[in-house]
Amino acid sequence: MFTKPADIPNQLKGKSTVHLRNNFFHNFSPSNFNSCSSFNPLFFHSLLTLPADETEDYENYENYYYTEANQDTNLQQELSEEFSWMETSLDSCYSSPCKNGGTCEAKGSDFSCHCPKPYGGTTCEKGNGSFKNCHFGDCLITLTPPYFKCSCKPPYRRPSSSKQCRPNPCKNGGTCIRNRYRSKFTCKCPEPFRGRFCEIGPNDCYEEDSSTYRGRVNQAENGRTCLHWNSHHLLDHPFNAFMEDADTHGIGEHNFCRNPDEDEKPWCYIRKNNEVDWEYCDVSLCAGKELESNPPEVFQTCGQPEVRRTLKKIYGGSKATPGKHPWMASLQIQTPDGNKHFCGGVLIKSCWVLTAAHCLENLETKIQVALGKQNLKKKEDHEQIFDAVEVILHGKYREETGHALYNDIALLKLQPVDGYCAVETKYVKIACLPDFFLPAGTSCFIAGWGDTETGDPSNQLLDANVRLISQRKCNEPKLHQDKLDDSMFCAGRLRKPGIDSCQGESGGPLTCVANGSYYVYGLVSWGEGCGLKNKPGVYTQVTKFASWINTFFCSGL
Repeated sequence: MFTKPADIPNQLKGKSTVHLRNNFFHNFSPSNFNSCSSFNPLFFHSLLTLPADETEDYENYENYYYTEANQDTNLQQELSEEFSWMETSLDSCYSSPCKNGGTCEAKGSDFSCHCPKPYGGTTCEKGNGSFKNCHFGDCLITLTPPYFKCSCKPPYRRPSSSKQCRPNPCKNGGTCIRNRYRSKFTCKCPEPFRGRFCEIGPNDCYEEDSSTYRGRVNQAENGRTCLHWNSHHLLDHPFNAFMEDADTHGIGEHNFCRNPDEDEKPWCYIRKNNEVDWEYCDVSLCAGKELESNPPEVFQTCGQPEVRRTLKKIYGGSKATPGKHPWMASLQIQTPDGNKHFCGGVLIKSCWVLTAAHCLENLETKIQVALGKQNLKKKEDHEQIFDAVEVILHGKYREETGHALYNDIALLKLQPVDGYCAVETKYVKIACLPDFFLPAGTSCFIAGWGDTETGDPSNQLLDANVRLISQRKCNEPKLHQDKLDDSMFCAGRLRKPGIDSCQGESGGPLTCVANGSYYVYGLVSWGEGCGLKNKPGVYTQVTKFASWINTFFCSGL
């Protein structure tokens, strides 16, 4: 049962899915990836031309006809084919699960992906290249022969980054101060320059719309140098110099900070503990460009996020794009170490949050509700924080038969701040309430800050796709053995475990798209373990409780 509050350690955060130019890699043979220097020029035959970066290189790298007689027969054939297609699509390749240009082969309710080189993995999510020739530097993929080059970490020099170099790496008159280790140095920068190489000038800042940033900062807030967007390390990451719209986002053969997913501010990929991570960059908002506070807006629609493009994980999930789940709420309690997330919820009216009853059962401490959150560890400009002034559990909520929770639904009423509850922004919106039921096989979203594959909770809001599973199937002995009634349903992927909701996400929404809008179709309720085979997550069936919810809206409470 997902009732235990989750700890909040540092958690790696991943950027996820955009459309890639995956045909780039179809012409590779396995031997082409034995080392960086063995690239095959045929690899680039189908490349779309990317503009060369014009900035200074400061890091030392160079339609069936039929007669009336057989009309009935043909009609039967058409219907048979149509239903066959629907059955197949709902069970396997309908959602195009294969990434990076992989082709999906349906196998009943399952699928397999045939991956182009150099990708591999269950869904072609992994890059399989091996790059060994740049020694102390990074191997970069280029569009001209020999189709790679080494980016050297000063004081090493090209072509192989195997020998130290003497040229001063500091820019703008900076003084290079050598360390006792020849590979270490520090740049002493004259005012007003800063940065590792004194490369950041006083006018290098980002505007309110930070996705337009085209500056030269290449350093993360933690001091680490950014990876180049064409680094071989980023082949299996969605944002790189070979993504479909790289030039639109200012991404190319450089390592300058950018914001292609409309995050809070410019960011970049870095190497941390021999893994690729990402971090916000050491760049500030331009002077005189403080964010303006807008008057409160009334919620005109429901289930309409401004961000629709999909960008480590709920079990099998990805880091959610900021604003993709703007109805998501974090329920928090105060602890000696500050506020702590313990359950999820979903905003359905300006002053009302829907969640799971088991989250609030026997809870005596004060509850705060955080809206618009992406990162639980940081104070964010777009967050909205409220106290909960009323807790309403469903009168027939109960737990029995082991893990099963019945009528697991509750409402939280928010305390207005300055006369207002939640106000509509890009990051805070309401989800629609359903008055319908969806068929098994429908693809929906789960989101939250719950446990990942590592067993640790995530500070970053994560999301994943799951499919609705029929009640009959869910109640089979090897699944949940007749524990489900009409107040609940299950969702997940039976043959490929690993995508699931988990602890810390209790009460969070399962949303499905209908008529172009997102509906909160379920609430994370209970399950057996996390991401286990034949143990899909169980959700409260929100449609079942529509009348109960509307009773409180109409009562004026």
